[in-house]
Amino acid sequence: MNLDQIRNFHAVAVYKSFTIAAEKLFRTQPAISTQVRRLEEELAAKLFDRIGKKIFLTRAGEVLFTYAERLLSLHDEAKLAVTDINTTPKGKIVIGANEATFLYVLPEIFSIFKDKYPNVQISIYRNFTKKVLEKVKTNQLDFGIVTLPVSGDELNVLPISREEMWLITEPNHPLNKKLSCEINDLIPYPFIFHSAGTTRERLMKRFGDLWDKLNISMELASIETIKKFVSIGMGISIVPKSYAEKEQEEGVLYLQPIKSLNLIRELGLIHRKNRYLSRACITFLEVIKESMNCIPTSYPNNDYRLDR
Repeated sequence: MNLDQIRNFHAVAVYKSFTIAAEKLFRTQPAISTQVRRLEEELAAKLFDRIGKKIFLTRAGEVLFTYAERLLSLHDEAKLAVTDINTTPKGKIVIGANEATFLYVLPEIFSIFKDKYPNVQISIYRNFTKKVLEKVKTNQLDFGIVTLPVSGDELNVLPISREEMWLITEPNHPLNKKLSCEINDLIPYPFIFHSAGTTRERLMKRFGDLWDKLNISMELASIETIKKFVSIGMGISIVPKSYAEKEQEEGVLYLQPIKSLNLIRELGLIHRKNRYLSRACITFLEVIKESMNCIPTSYPNNDYRLDR
């Protein structure tokens, strides 16, 4: 069994096609088939089953695929580690986060990093915390920026931001006249809420029994869209405070805390403990640590983290 055979097998398993695997590896289909057949002969095990025109991994194939992923990853890391020695940071960093984090938290960090290390390419993967966490745990991302806390002994976690969640309303909303806003004050008004994600789940948990009393009129995936609909009077919502400060300055939205429901959303940068970090990744970590005072943070006097 050699690495070439493993790479060919892995490609067939990923693309579920000998033809596509051959195209991706710039080889002929017969060459790929020959390598897989020799691998099956050496292991004395059938690795693929055919049902009609489709192919599937056998149980033996599934076991080998797990090791193939690790072997190929280690091979790539070894090459990177050797070529990385005493070189200027270069290559690519793959970072996962949700849309709001890319819009509101990371632009200044990316700007500082690119000024210092222009030869490093940044590739982004945009999704909710759960999906980003999965990608980091399976070594498909260098870093993830997610809502804390997260579980996983295999992860290094660096808290980078604590953000107070505030109520947003349109400028002429009746709630804006109140000296202090209580959670029960929200019940009569249409509420625009996050359609999915960790923040939604933890807000639901924090609201508890009051959740069923809220008038959820719309569910939207994007904070930008939520802010737009709130600004035209379609409802009220809750977002991290700094995400709407610009709109408040412009008179488009009104921000205020919810006195009886102090909420904190904490973000953290995560990466696998056993993943080799290239010089590019190490320098990105350094920039994150140096620039943490650039990341929005706000604290109420008596805060409740979203996980409580």
